[in-house]
Amino acid sequence: MSRFSTSRRQFLRLAGVAGAGLLRPGTALLGGTIVGDAESQASEPLADYTLRIANTPIELAPNRIVSAITYNGQFPGPLLRFKEGQQAVVDVYNDTDAPEQLHWHGQFLSPDVDGAAEEGTPFIPAHGKRRITFTPRPAGFRFYHTHNRAGADLHAGQYSGQVGPVYIEPRREPGNFDREVFLVLKEFEPSFSQGGDMAMDFLAPTAKVKELETSGESAMKASLAKGMPHGYEVGYRYFTINGRMSGHGDPVRVKHGERVLFHILNGSATEVRSLALPGHTFRVVALDGNPVPTPAEVPVLWLGTAERISAIVEMNHPGVWVMGDLADDDRAHGMGIVVEYAGHKGKPVWTPPKPFHWNYSLFAKQKANASEPDELIEMTFAKQNAAEHGFNLWSINDQLFSGETMTAAYHLRQGQRYRIRMRNASDDIHPIHLHRHSFELTRIAEKPLAGVMKDVVMVGGYQEVEISFTADNPGLTLFHCHQQLHMDFGFMTLFDYL
Repeated sequence: MSRFSTSRRQFLRLAGVAGAGLLRPGTALLGGTIVGDAESQASEPLADYTLRIANTPIELAPNRIVSAITYNGQFPGPLLRFKEGQQAVVDVYNDTDAPEQLHWHGQFLSPDVDGAAEEGTPFIPAHGKRRITFTPRPAGFRFYHTHNRAGADLHAGQYSGQVGPVYIEPRREPGNFDREVFLVLKEFEPSFSQGGDMAMDFLAPTAKVKELETSGESAMKASLAKGMPHGYEVGYRYFTINGRMSGHGDPVRVKHGERVLFHILNGSATEVRSLALPGHTFRVVALDGNPVPTPAEVPVLWLGTAERISAIVEMNHPGVWVMGDLADDDRAHGMGIVVEYAGHKGKPVWTPPKPFHWNYSLFAKQKANASEPDELIEMTFAKQNAAEHGFNLWSINDQLFSGETMTAAYHLRQGQRYRIRMRNASDDIHPIHLHRHSFELTRIAEKPLAGVMKDVVMVGGYQEVEISFTADNPGLTLFHCHQQLHMDFGFMTLFDYL
């Protein structure tokens, strides 16, 4: 059974409660970081969860051991379950030699807790501790991960193993099911290459904006004509689900007739992932933890970096199957997990599904009636090929984000409704993330839609996507591509509130 399989009635405390043995002597709480004596610490209430950041070995398969920075010595990090609106306390110890950030992805938190240095969140000091107190919301499937930049260091940031799932108990579950299974998709042992073959043609609608395509292709041709190589990309040696390569972890054991709610997280630093289960369909009930207006059945799931999908699968096709990525090479190198029906044994079977295009509008309201914004913000994303020592630089409206100044480029008024028109002048797919808010998808290419609430959306190559959000959580707010290589090389900006 999956290590994250659980009864919906259980409230797990997998991370453990902070005990006296975990507390460092000679410290006291100050501004969220422990810095004084042990006496004041002894009077602290126990935390709901304790997380320890440390460099540890991970066994992906027999004789396949990698070193990674993890939470609590495991990958994925422990599943943290909270109740919406009920205050939580989490102690985070950093046993590494570098300051760390822990980002509570998808939650509506204040900037000092959210976990991004760009917003002003204090670092968790090297060999130090920070106690974090917050009120979890909104309900649904969220996650936590490091928000450190990696740059050219493939052992840092989300290239490491610092990813863990969060589930905030909703007042009403999104559909009837018998049990839940949490799956975290992640690659290990990254290396740089020049050029790549990531799938680009799976998104629908497929319409491109000619102006964006002309601009992007012209810029690339001009760069190559000057003798520049293609900019660095990242490839991987090992592929895992829940930290184990296909066939080397516990199978997901199911019974005929069960309705299993799969919560699936793409914990990759850079990769778009797909997932299919031969002979079965996924009834998508939530995207990024938010219930969709129109649950729909699909044969394949596609997830950009940091996207989450919650989908119910009716176990009505007995056998032993490989649930895995559509890419044969990635699946052969580990991106899969065995699904085994009770009473069935044998070699797991993989069969590819019929061709399918991933389309967010499948889950939208039947009629697109998104409210009009108070203000429209236009952004154009562009690539400067191999412009910094072989790395691509990424700009928003010709501006590269500066880690030195970290000044806000956009200014919001509380309570106002904003629409962002994102224009992608590159052939890359960008998983765009807005911190501390959810947004509504209002247009994909030429297709208007409403009702789909997310915190990450894939913007296709040479396409336009529009999202709308309400400025209802004051403070510095980070907006960026969640592809680590893109965000580290310029693809960020900040909003503030007037």
